[in-house]
Amino acid sequence: MNHSFVVHVPDAELEPEPLSPEQIVSGSPEVTGKVVWESADGRQVRGIWQITPGVVTDTEADELFVVLSGSATIEVEGGPTLTVGPGDLAVLREGDRTTWTVHETLRKAYAINLG
Repeated sequence: MNHSFVVHVPDAELEPEPLSPEQIVSGSPEVTGKVVWESADGRQVRGIWQITPGVVTDTEADELFVVLSGSATIEVEGGPTLTVGPGDLAVLREGDRTTWTVHETLRKAYAINLG
């Protein structure tokens, strides 16, 4: 898309984005998402992401996100523990190793910048 647009995040239809089995620490969390905009060079991505309850690990990109619904605790290895819920804006640094404990299905809108 190369024009301005709006997406209603709460009821946007998302596609399955299966987790790697080694990312799942406990539970059977399921991830869905949708990229709504990507720059021509692929370095900037904007989208919607959702995860159901469970515990997963990840290595983060340079990301800003806003939680629309649900809640989670994000432990950053060697850094802070972030508690996020509806209305919270969070910033993750590229390379952060994280453990997400998802308490209620979490949906977020995000902007990622790739090196």
